[in-house]
This record gives sequence, C-alpha cells and structure tokens, in this order.
Amino acid sequence: MNFLEHLNSGISYIIGLGPSVMMPIIFTIIGILLGVKVAKAVRSGLYVGVGFIGLNVITNLLTSNLGPAVQKLADIYGLQTDILDIGWPAAAEIAYTSSVGALVIPVCLIINLVLLLVKGTKTVNIDIWNFWHHAFIGSIVAVATDSVVYGLYAAIICYVLSLVMADFTADRFAKFYDKMDGISIPQPFVVAFAPFAWLINKGLDLIPGMNKINIDAEGMKKKFGLLGEPIFLGVIIGCLLGGLARYEFADVLKLGVVMGAVMELIPRITSLFIEGLVPISEATKELIKRKFAGKTTGFLIGMSPALVIGHPATLVVTILLIPVLLFLSVALPGNKFLPLTSLAGLLYVFPMILPYTKGNVFKTFLIGLIMMVAGNYIATGLAGIFTEAAHQTGTIAIADGQQVACIDFAASPLTWVIYQFTANLKLVGSILIGIFTLGLVVLNRQKNVIIKK
Repeated sequence: MNFLEHLNSGISYIIGLGPSVMMPIIFTIIGILLGVKVAKAVRSGLYVGVGFIGLNVITNLLTSNLGPAVQKLADIYGLQTDILDIGWPAAAEIAYTSSVGALVIPVCLIINLVLLLVKGTKTVNIDIWNFWHHAFIGSIVAVATDSVVYGLYAAIICYVLSLVMADFTADRFAKFYDKMDGISIPQPFVVAFAPFAWLINKGLDLIPGMNKINIDAEGMKKKFGLLGEPIFLGVIIGCLLGGLARYEFADVLKLGVVMGAVMELIPRITSLFIEGLVPISEATKELIKRKFAGKTTGFLIGMSPALVIGHPATLVVTILLIPVLLFLSVALPGNKFLPLTSLAGLLYVFPMILPYTKGNVFKTFLIGLIMMVAGNYIATGLAGIFTEAAHQTGTIAIADGQQVACIDFAASPLTWVIYQFTANLKLVGSILIGIFTLGLVVLNRQKNVIIKK
C-alpha cells in the first residue's frame, strides 16, 4: 500500500467517525496550533461536537415525524412522481463508495494547500465531511464518461469553485450573521445559491411595489407577538400538515408541537457551534494581525453551514416552503421528482441567500421557491445517471425500473453546470470550464493580495 492509499485510508476512518467526533478532533488541533490554551481548545472542539450531535437529534426528530405525514399526504392526494427521493445520506454513501470518492479527500486537501500557498484562496476548508459533494459530481461524471479521469476532474472543478465562492461571499456572510468574522462557507450546495440570490434579489428590487415589501423575522415577533414567533408558525404548519394527512386529533397536535419544538431548538443548538468557534476565530484574527499584516487579507476557516441554519428567517421560510413545494412539485409540467425524504434538508438552501435579501422573509421565500422549482427539474434531468451510479456502487437497493434523486446535491445548479460541461461536452467543455475556473482563481488572488505602495 503506497503513501496515498495510507493517507486516504486514515482520512476515511476519521470521516467514518462522523462530524460529531471528527470536528472536535480537528477543532482541538487547530486551536492548539493557533496558540489557544489546551483546555480552551478542547472545550471549543467539544462544543462543536455537541452541536453536531444536537443538530442530528433535532433533524432526526423532524424527519421521523415529518416523513410519515408527508408520505401520507402523497398517498391521500395522489402526489406521486416517477423518481424516488432517497435523501442526502444515501447520496453521500454512493459518492464516497464510488471510484472517484476514494480519491477526492486527499486530492482536495492537497489542492486547498496549493491554492493557499499561491493565494488563490484564503479559505482553509475544514468541512471535510461535506467533501462528499465533490465526490458526488465526480461519481456521476465518471459513470457518464466511463472515465475516472473526467470524474476526478469534475470533482476538482467543483472544489476549486467552492473555495473561490466561499472567499467571494465571506464578507457579506460575516456582515449578516453575528460572530462569523473569519468564517466562510465552502459547502458547494449552499454557496452555489449565492449568485442566484444576488441576481434574483436585484430583479425583485426593480419591480414596483414588490421592492417595498420587507418582512423581517425579528420584526414579525414584535408586530404579531406570539403569532410571529417561529415556534408558533411551526405549530401551525405542523397541525395543518397533520390535518391534511387526516391524522387523529391527538396526532395532529403532536405533529404541531414537534414542528414547533424543531423551530425553537435548532437556534439553541446552533448557538453551541458559535460558542465553540469564538476562541478559534479570535485566535485566527490575532495570528493574522501579528503575522500577515499588509501581506494578505487574512485566512478564513471554511465551515459547515450548520453554524447558521438556526437563523429565524431560515426557519420561517423553510417551514412555509415545505407544503408549497410538496404540492407544486406534482403540478410542474415535465417534473418527475417529488421531494419527500429531502424536505428536512431545505434548511440548507438559505444560509447564503439571507445575506443578499438581508433576512427579508418575502424575498427569501421567493428565491428559495424559484431555486427549488429549478432544482426539481435538475433532479429530474440527472436522475438517470444518478441511478446508474447508485447501481454501480451497490450501496442501496433500487427496484428494477426505479429512478432515484435527492435535493442535496442532485438538485444543485452547480452540479448541473459541471455535469453538462464535463460529461456532455467532454474535452471541449472540460477545457472551457477549466479556463473559467482558473480565471476566477486569478481574480480571487488579485482580491486577496494587497499590493504595497
């Protein structure tokens, strides 16, 4: 076994521990390297780990209660489509067990290091768990082209674009979210929505009347009291879904309380992430100030968007979008994908949309709806190759003739673009998207480097 295989085996073992174990180890090591006292670094790492455990518990609570209700709705009202939603955990398993998935982690770590050295990025991406997104696009391209080389190339393009977009959006991200200085979001599913959020938001501002509508989640609390609280909206939507699913009265109330609990508990859980991040963030800023003043604009810690999904606007828009998307998906002409298992993952659509809408619930909802309508068509278009990749890895059982998809990462515009250029246009497309990506790296480098006069 060569060095690369040993490295990949070791990293894969750590990945297999899950983010609740992996992230505390990484954060503790980073904290000590940055000069944080050992006890404080360990405490920071543990807070992040506890945050991931808590978030997993809440997400499972949401999925286990929302899933059956949504499935019953689909059965009662005939909300059936041809493509099965298998959710992101199955997609991640398919990605990591593919031929490309075995190479993605060490290759991406090396690329990140190289780009940091040449100042092509300032993001130190420690969100290793979400490298499965890059492995996913690589796996379907490899299947479509019957080439691991094309697949790995697609994964690399996805990774580099994610780092560059993380840099470009970091200032706006830190300005909008509290205590997020020195943090960027390189997770490709999330950051890919940023340019669309900017563009659609600009378009909405040009529409008379619509540009005057500003619904703020915090303002809703002040104006409507209990009626404007995310917890109350969760209860109302939960009861509504339970009623439409023809639940018994007690079960309707139970689903309502569970949805309300999710809306209330997620912000409390995500506050643990922030508490764990603060010492690391402060140490990073101090190091940059001491060692890199006048040379670069500083380094950023690339983190999971789980840090900020507890924002009130994200919770409100997600809970409102679920029933709308559910029924709209059936009515969309040509769409064959009905999001069911993936609905809990809608929380991750909005972390990089909010900084552009400034938390405006109305605009955020419209942008999220537009992107998810587009996502349905993307998932439909990629279902065939996704299913073939799943069959090749053999990680999940799929009935003959059944196609599969999910929202994350198979409904992402970034996945669709990279796939079209690398899998369909082959060499010419790969060269074109490579030139485009390199151009963004050069532009990003110019932004990152401060030229002394």
